[in-house]
Amino acid sequence: MKLNLTIPLKTLVNGALITAFVMTTNLYASGNLNVYSARKEALIKPALDAFAKKYRVNVNLITANADVLLNRLINEGDASPADIFITVDAGRLFRAKEAGVLKPVETDYLTKTVPAHLRDKDNYWYGLSQRARVIFYNPKRINKFDFSTYEDLANPKWKGKICTRSSSNIYNQSLVASMIATQGKENTLNWIKGFVDNLARPPFGGDTDLLHAVAAGVCDLTIANTYYFGRMGQSNNKTDQKTYQSLALFWPNQGVDERGAHVNVSGIGMTNSAKNTRNARRLMQFLTSEDSQKWYADVNNEYPVKVGIPAPRNLQVFGTFKADTLSLSALGENNRLAVELMDQGGWK
Repeated sequence: MKLNLTIPLKTLVNGALITAFVMTTNLYASGNLNVYSARKEALIKPALDAFAKKYRVNVNLITANADVLLNRLINEGDASPADIFITVDAGRLFRAKEAGVLKPVETDYLTKTVPAHLRDKDNYWYGLSQRARVIFYNPKRINKFDFSTYEDLANPKWKGKICTRSSSNIYNQSLVASMIATQGKENTLNWIKGFVDNLARPPFGGDTDLLHAVAAGVCDLTIANTYYFGRMGQSNNKTDQKTYQSLALFWPNQGVDERGAHVNVSGIGMTNSAKNTRNARRLMQFLTSEDSQKWYADVNNEYPVKVGIPAPRNLQVFGTFKADTLSLSALGENNRLAVELMDQGGWK
């Protein structure tokens, strides 16, 4: 008999009790797979439906805020029904690994398909898609030839021209963590101080807010993830379309001896409590297959992790770029120091 349950999901986030309700089915039945996903339902469910149809598996999906789900996994411990955890940013994936809620998975397919720098060095998680965090600017106010690297954004020539998110944002923390790995602690702290001195106003909003702010003339440039811009190009919202048409993208650090544009991932891992391990392993391989990677790229406006798959249709107009091949494990390992340096440097 199939039993449908409405499960309350409760946890503390920043001191507030968050409750969400999800529909799930047959939690421990044979042929099931239970997925906790920080990706919104529309951005993951069609792929899970295709997997369910192919393998005749009943997939139960719970979606919520990334930190909510990680806290739930930690609180549930070995009793968690989750088999798979999908979330965004290598920093969060590292936290999940460190919290002991993931188990290592190694298959020949995953090892061959997902480049080494886009997966955990101990195989606790694998990247599903890439997002580049690059410079967006107003071409009516700035000449693209004035840009060069992330490091150059600390140059006083940019004073009063930059908007950014707060230091509490994991995307910015990971960018700084990557700089620690390549530039060292002292150089990174000096960069943070110069970058903060160049802000047009105190940190605010999310990436979408920042892109709108640049288009509106609040500032002349920002750093944002490419997929936010790609979504604007697909949006029916007039403001989104106006911003998309008003801005230009610059790929930093593209020189021969430079590291390339900073990239991060959405990723997947098998939970330490997983009961349906065979199906969990199947899903990890399914989502990194050619068809899934093409779908994932176009729907999420993110770059594939599998080599040879085209860029998202909405981002192809911006051409190819040299991506940083730093191991993303370093983003998690350097996260705490990144936060400390951002605090010391005055990045609010």
